[in-house]
Amino acid sequence: MKDGHATRRRLLEAAAEEFARYGIAGARVDRISANAKANKAQLYAYFGDKDRLFDTVFQEHANEIVNAVPMTAHDLPAYAVGIYDTCLTKPNLVRLATWARLERVPAGELVTMPEETAQKLTAIADAQRAGHIDPALEPADVLAMVSTMALTWSPASLFYAATTSDQEADHQRRRQALAETVRRAFRPPGPPDTRE
Repeated sequence: MKDGHATRRRLLEAAAEEFARYGIAGARVDRISANAKANKAQLYAYFGDKDRLFDTVFQEHANEIVNAVPMTAHDLPAYAVGIYDTCLTKPNLVRLATWARLERVPAGELVTMPEETAQKLTAIADAQRAGHIDPALEPADVLAMVSTMALTWSPASLFYAATTSDQEADHQRRRQALAETVRRAFRPPGPPDTRE
């Protein structure tokens, strides 16, 4: 049984790499099996078919995508920077999500995790009541916009995809720009900020 668990884990890891690189349609069961040092019969026994294998891989990674950075609603800039850093160290999370959006879920919520999302929305609403976030904005919109801003330089970027091989000075510049932009975008209205 222990060997079966190890084989299943190798298949999931090889599949995650394959799907992140080629998408669902482009992924090949032969490559996944070979890279996992398993045979196709084992893959089919554990997962049924390629589509169900993707569903398993994506669900496993969806949990990591959603929970990679703890929600700090009272400090949205730090939350956004945490997402930026996660995208640098775990680019396959974004790639898998991008393929799922392109090939599976073209509209609506990509990841349905009611409990985790509800906790984040409650944290944002609490931060709004405490005067940390503009109360005129819907919490769901705040979460969506902060997350999207944090993905500006992710593997899904339409402009520039950052990697760990970029200069640290570039990462620092982006982190600072992201944090400052998020701070300005979501602060509650009031007297001009003396820091500007």
